[in-house]
Amino acid sequence: MTNYQQEIINKAMPLKGETSIHPLVNSLKDKKIVMIGEASHGTQEYYKWRQLISQELINQHGFNFISVEGDWPACQRINRFIKAQERGDSHRILSTFDRWPTWMWANQELEWFTDWLKKWNERTESKVSFYGLDIYSFYESVDQVISTLHTIDPELAKLAEQKYACLEPFRHDEKLYAKSLFKTPEGCKKQVIDILEETLKKKILSGKQDETWLNIQQNAQIVANAEKYYRAMVFGEEDSWNVRDEHMMSTLEMLLQHHGADSKAIVWAHNTHVGDYRATDMVTNGQLNIGGLAREIFGPENVGLVGFGSYDGSVTASYMWNGPILKYDIPEARLGSVENACHQVIGNVGCSDFYLIFDPLDHGSPLNQVMDHRAIGVVYDPDIEHRGNYVPTSLSNRYDAFIYIDRSNSLTPIQAHFDKKKFPETYPFGNRM
Repeated sequence: MTNYQQEIINKAMPLKGETSIHPLVNSLKDKKIVMIGEASHGTQEYYKWRQLISQELINQHGFNFISVEGDWPACQRINRFIKAQERGDSHRILSTFDRWPTWMWANQELEWFTDWLKKWNERTESKVSFYGLDIYSFYESVDQVISTLHTIDPELAKLAEQKYACLEPFRHDEKLYAKSLFKTPEGCKKQVIDILEETLKKKILSGKQDETWLNIQQNAQIVANAEKYYRAMVFGEEDSWNVRDEHMMSTLEMLLQHHGADSKAIVWAHNTHVGDYRATDMVTNGQLNIGGLAREIFGPENVGLVGFGSYDGSVTASYMWNGPILKYDIPEARLGSVENACHQVIGNVGCSDFYLIFDPLDHGSPLNQVMDHRAIGVVYDPDIEHRGNYVPTSLSNRYDAFIYIDRSNSLTPIQAHFDKKKFPETYPFGNRM
């Protein structure tokens, strides 16, 4: 038995029921930010356990909002629904998620949690909010800025229409806009920044900090940063991955400021966003992520990062962008991986599922050793997963805690229509998370 495996045995805490997570929650309760990852976007157990952890953090420890790796406008429908500002039921609300991969948020596991959030908000004055952190809602956010401004500031709405008219020739086709930058490199950069700046000025002058102005400001920010994202993909002046994660980080900072000095946030995103980039090969590739940025900005003592992993099982994914929703068998984790090491010791631990809590001061831990750690994206091919589905990882430096599920199961999608004209959330690299 290796030192790595022995350390897993020493630290392993059984995951056998809802009460078994109490020590984990206790280690996270005083953090300002708790980020809970996932090793795929299509695994039932990852959604289940991060929901249960989030419930405890909200119910017992005063966390104010959840922010997820999803689009702001679509997540605002959930936000309004759980605050009784939009009629319907959770199934209908989640069915409106129309950007591929729809199953990330249009699934039965999130339907259950959405109902719980609504019931929580009905019985307490401390309303919990639900937000999207991502950058892809380019044209949806244009529409949101204009339509919302028409109700409170018609003059600024008219200016927004004039400036955003630059984007009209590529209406709802982000790929076409990206391609147009080869011919006209200036694109609409100045126009979208102008509206962002004007919106921020008007918000400050209004003296209002309500959700309406928050929504306008964030949608204007998304339009500006999405334009920057597509520009980065075309010209390569900076890594588009970094543009995306920096946007998610600035959104999180804005939300914490909006909710007040004592606010506490929960983040749901893939392990590749949540786990500290400095403990992986991302740092050598010039890439960063929100987990590492949060530690740098707020201090590691104020941030809790939780990762997930599985040995084998099944997953919901697709073989191509905009492809069909499929269930795949996940092969056994390869030798030399974190998941394989965990699988090898389940007999010693006494249970197949468990979690590890790391001591940040234990610099000599065997779990600091770099091992391969599986990461499955929305586009997946089990037959070639060995080529690009493992991230070299120092586990105890990447996370504050790690949850291991020996055999995982695919989640259950809600059949939602998706618009094939919209950029998939992994464009241009299907294996991205």
